[in-house]
Amino acid sequence: MDVSLDAITVRNNEEAQRYEAEVAGQLAITQYQRAGDSIIFTHTEVPAALEGHGIAAKLARMALDDAAAHGLTVVPLCPYVASYIRRHQEYLPLVDPAYRQKLTRG
Repeated sequence: MDVSLDAITVRNNEEAQRYEAEVAGQLAITQYQRAGDSIIFTHTEVPAALEGHGIAAKLARMALDDAAAHGLTVVPLCPYVASYIRRHQEYLPLVDPAYRQKLTRG
């Protein structure tokens, strides 16, 4: 399947508490919970047919950028979001200090 990341739109479905990207009739998601000024990322799921095209990374980037824009503290309980932050240390300042050390390189 040919997937163009530029053509994929990620939206925040606040009612369902998830970021969504619909691709070829399938839905990729990053779920979250809001707690005051924190956003707790709990799960990322990309359908098997869409794996390996960077969709999870785009979901994580958009979700983290949105958290930053709204001044939210990130709690990365989702293993994918945590690994994305490990690879993109520029998001580390958003992370709740109780979780930050687990995400630093070295």
